[in-house]
Amino acid sequence: MTQRCDRLLLDCTLVTLGGSGYGIIEDAAIGWRDGVIAFAGPMRDLPGKPDALAGTCESVHGALVTPGLIDCHTHLVFASERADEFEMRLKGASYEAIARAGGGIVSSVRATRAADESGLLEQSLPRARGLVRDGVTTLEIKSGYGLALEAEMKMLRVARRIGQQLGVSVRTTFLGLHALPAEFAHAREAYVAKVCDEWLPTIAEAGLTDAVDAFCEGIGFTPDEVRRCFEAARRLGLPVKLHADQLSDLGGAALVASFGGLSADHLECTDEAGVVAMARAGSVAVLLPGSYYALRETRTPPVAAFREHRVPMAVATDLNPGTSPLRSLRLAMNLACTLFRLTPEEALRGATVNAARALGLADRGSLAVGKRADVVVWQVRKPAELAYWIGGALASRVFAGGVELQV
Repeated sequence: MTQRCDRLLLDCTLVTLGGSGYGIIEDAAIGWRDGVIAFAGPMRDLPGKPDALAGTCESVHGALVTPGLIDCHTHLVFASERADEFEMRLKGASYEAIARAGGGIVSSVRATRAADESGLLEQSLPRARGLVRDGVTTLEIKSGYGLALEAEMKMLRVARRIGQQLGVSVRTTFLGLHALPAEFAHAREAYVAKVCDEWLPTIAEAGLTDAVDAFCEGIGFTPDEVRRCFEAARRLGLPVKLHADQLSDLGGAALVASFGGLSADHLECTDEAGVVAMARAGSVAVLLPGSYYALRETRTPPVAAFREHRVPMAVATDLNPGTSPLRSLRLAMNLACTLFRLTPEEALRGATVNAARALGLADRGSLAVGKRADVVVWQVRKPAELAYWIGGALASRVFAGGVELQV
């Protein structure tokens, strides 16, 4: 630390997540300047008296301090809920049957198209605010409930405004190939052409998206249709990710890996070849236990194969109105441990280090000098508690880019 810090937290138990393990440093301090970490280490290594090193210097009394959590897969911008479908599933209707009957994604499309931008922001902000209270300082938000150019752009503008209003980082993803809208029910090829050749270039030119996604599934889009979309993204210099192999194995994981994709998400039905392809490409496996739980699925993602082939695993909420109304990333971590048998360390890395990688962000996810000062102070003593406790408010203070947020 060569310069005076803006803020210095003392008496921390740092969970740096550097190297292997949790990277715990006890009797530690962390300080930052201009939103960037300038010191993270034992207090004995501070180059002088703490009060002289920072504009604001305070003790957190031994509390656990981690990197800010990163929710790398959400659909949180939408209008209206779908609690009626929850009831339908409990009465025996399948996800696919509901979708084919005009429910599912299409029902969210109707409501989202009807909402104006301010109303959509008003409905979506509380969901994002809840994630921040849970320790999230970076989140991804997808479009995909507009399925018309202006409606998709409206969603992406709202996502950007959420980040501005809450003071957190929001990465936006264009998900035009999410479902086939009713007006294109008999013109599938024309819809795919519009998404790839018209909407995507317009949205990219407007600077509204950071990545491109698609839903590769029997009730979604075929591998060939997804490939066309990804080729269009490549021409525009946009990275890709994919809803892959959730309900069936269409080779989605291998497909997105062939484009050097940031991530493949869901992956319950991914085979060994898909895992190997992801390992070679460096794509992250984003696990979404919320939808697995809500849909009462029985086939789990191939976690053992991901470990064997050293595919990094991220954990996200998949927050959406139909299949994962999950508003806590910590609860997603607990579900990943309980349902998928991740260790608490894997779950925490999945919501920090590996989630950052799934978004293509190298400046966050761990506590180290030079990293962005996204920092959470927790009301727990052991890092495993972050995945152990089922619900509850555990984050006492949240800093994003060095600025304390009101949680």
